[in-house]
Amino acid sequence: MNQNRNLKPGDLIEMSRKGYQHWAIYVGDGYVVHVVIACGHGSSGAISVTTGKDCKVTVKKEKLQDVVGNDKYSINNYLDDTYVPRPIEDILQEAERFVGKEFPYNLLLNNCEHFATLVRYGKPHSQQAERAKNKIIIAIINAGNVYGIMALATLIPIKEEEEEEEKEKVEQEGDDEL
Repeated sequence: MNQNRNLKPGDLIEMSRKGYQHWAIYVGDGYVVHVVIACGHGSSGAISVTTGKDCKVTVKKEKLQDVVGNDKYSINNYLDDTYVPRPIEDILQEAERFVGKEFPYNLLLNNCEHFATLVRYGKPHSQQAERAKNKIIIAIINAGNVYGIMALATLIPIKEEEEEEEKEKVEQEGDDEL
């Protein structure tokens, strides 16, 4: 849903991209400040899973419509109930101060949502990074479960062989007694 008429300076803008959300801070007059990945095939707001030491983001001030393109966007100040937003003047000054600066990029620790929430609330936070971390943890646990099941599966034939040997031994002892 595009809500251009309701935008206020300092709002967090969430853009729905294929497979992820891109975040920016609305600074007024149709402009946003956001991070752009400067590694891989990054274009305006494009995501990369690259987290190498050479992967950086550049903070840019661009027209909202240029950043959004054909994607949908909405105002999403989702942390307003958790954190008190900084004063609008501070948000706008901070956003402008970052323009042109480069920072290391990390999908889980330092992404566009971290940047936008840092500017609005003074605290970096990313729901999509938290979801990604949880998925990674679940995958690790599931992989551990698979390896655990495989390990147990290799023990089952050994146990069956031991039980068969024990049964034969008991039968042989029984025959010896007769």
